[in-house]
Amino acid sequence: MAQTVPLMVFSKGESSPTKPALRQKVDGRYQDISWQDMIDKIKNFGAALLALGLTPGDRVAIMAPNGPNWVAADLGAMAAGGVTVPIYQTETVENLVEILKDSGSRFLFVQSVFSDQGVLDRLDQLPDLKTVILFYGQEDQKHFMSIDDFLASAKDRHAEQLQQTLSARQGSDMATLVYTSGTTGQHKGVILTHDNILSSVKDAVEVFDIGPDDVCLSFLPLSHVFERVDGYYLMLHQKAIIAYAESIDTVPLNLAEVKPTVVISVPRLYEKMYERVLEQVNTSSWLKKQIFFGALEIGQAFTSAVMAGHSPSIFLRCAAAIARPVAFARLRQRLGGCLRYFISGGAPLTREVAELFFAADIPIYEGYGLTESTSGIAANTPAHFRIGTVGQLFPSTRARIAGDGEILLKGPTMSTGYWNRPEQTRETFSGGWLKTGDIGEIDEDGFLKITDRKKDLIITAGGENIAPQELEHRFKGNRYLSNAIIFGDQKPFLTALLVPNFDALEKYARQHRINFLNHCDLVTHPVVLSLYRRHVDRMQQDLPSFNKVKRFTLLSRDFSSERGEMTPTLKLKRRNVASNFESVIASMYRDRDHGVHDSGFCIVDDE
Repeated sequence: MAQTVPLMVFSKGESSPTKPALRQKVDGRYQDISWQDMIDKIKNFGAALLALGLTPGDRVAIMAPNGPNWVAADLGAMAAGGVTVPIYQTETVENLVEILKDSGSRFLFVQSVFSDQGVLDRLDQLPDLKTVILFYGQEDQKHFMSIDDFLASAKDRHAEQLQQTLSARQGSDMATLVYTSGTTGQHKGVILTHDNILSSVKDAVEVFDIGPDDVCLSFLPLSHVFERVDGYYLMLHQKAIIAYAESIDTVPLNLAEVKPTVVISVPRLYEKMYERVLEQVNTSSWLKKQIFFGALEIGQAFTSAVMAGHSPSIFLRCAAAIARPVAFARLRQRLGGCLRYFISGGAPLTREVAELFFAADIPIYEGYGLTESTSGIAANTPAHFRIGTVGQLFPSTRARIAGDGEILLKGPTMSTGYWNRPEQTRETFSGGWLKTGDIGEIDEDGFLKITDRKKDLIITAGGENIAPQELEHRFKGNRYLSNAIIFGDQKPFLTALLVPNFDALEKYARQHRINFLNHCDLVTHPVVLSLYRRHVDRMQQDLPSFNKVKRFTLLSRDFSSERGEMTPTLKLKRRNVASNFESVIASMYRDRDHGVHDSGFCIVDDE
């Protein structure tokens, strides 16, 4: 394998320069970008950065949507010896300034002029920042440069200098500095080398069958290491086509247009699809319901047999072959009709969602990894999968379970540490092992199961240890629920904030003649609260008393990244949620009789 990421990409383009590498929607239709055109653009970006004075090791930040410009800025900077610093487009002004300052970034690529004047006002606080390059538009202020002026700055001598710099880079050189969004709000720059990235790609190649005939729809932010390594570098390594969604909101439309064979996403997308499918089925005719749920039962039996290591019976194989096209044809069509499988990571996947898509013969292969491990270190695969686990370890990774249940990792994909944070580096990377902060177990067949985040474990006032994610996953698998978060640390019992699936709830309300004007009316209605109490009790009936949610509050809106309650990849920030709903949570503990005391909470400014 090539020594650095840009060299790997350039070597892949040599054999088929005219083959499509990227696909982007322009003027209402998708257009291809060939390998040669992509590589030429990358080299132009690299030469232009050298012309502006970039030296090896300089940090180059990128704050833009997925697309060919992101690729050119990323690989161009690396080819010129720079270190790329991806930044989420949704970051606040404070976080943007913090990351630019901490990384000491000299260059910043942005989509267009900042819409928030606060950024412009604080540029003087960034003494290291030399140039801001705009992909679109112009800005007359100091330090700003249009993309045309940027590319025009490169001369022939810079192209020669680029080749010399590219040849001098080593696999051990830092390739990128990835700032974790963090569920605690603290940003840390994770150092990843070219060797880290290429080792991660090599692992994925050995377990996933992806090739030149595949098309991957890209919509997760490239600032996230999962999309960047597996939806970008891996796809280029295997010469699969990367097609860019217009936005996260247009993914359903783009799926039908692009007809991808592989999709990489976080579980929230699959959960939304699951909710939509069940809602459509439950409002369909009696016959369609019977066909769907019958096919689902057959699919679940088929999947269970395969996971148990048995060959499904002839009857089961025939039943699945007949039932799947009839019951799930519409779902497959909406996903483009060519999808081979989904890959899921970034957060745990609920069992109900996994079972539905396996039954439909559109498997979701769940994996596990961290920014510090350069994306995935384990995954379910077509050859080895087990629902409820994150699969078996990748070839280069070793793992062991510490005495307190924490997962420890070792291998060539592990980061060398955090930027400018020696104490946290020593704490997290101890004795050659990466402390993941996740609690888990490895079964006798080598499948890894994640039970919770170490810092999220709840210890009740009675001393019981509870993993909240397991119960939250149960709740999110219910058709009337969209989201859930559980509390109870040092408290006498568990409570929960629940977000309804409002599509399903509104239909229930109309069917039962419950009058409502908005979501506030729904979540505070006694009949609705009674409905959710019945479902909550049913989902917990097999659990011991200390592990049951005694009280809950229905919310009139979902958690959001804009309010700091979720990361850009849709992980809940427990501390922020607890802070935002402090009075609501406190009210559920106000009485000490432990009786049922369910309520609804209306967020007026959202209605």
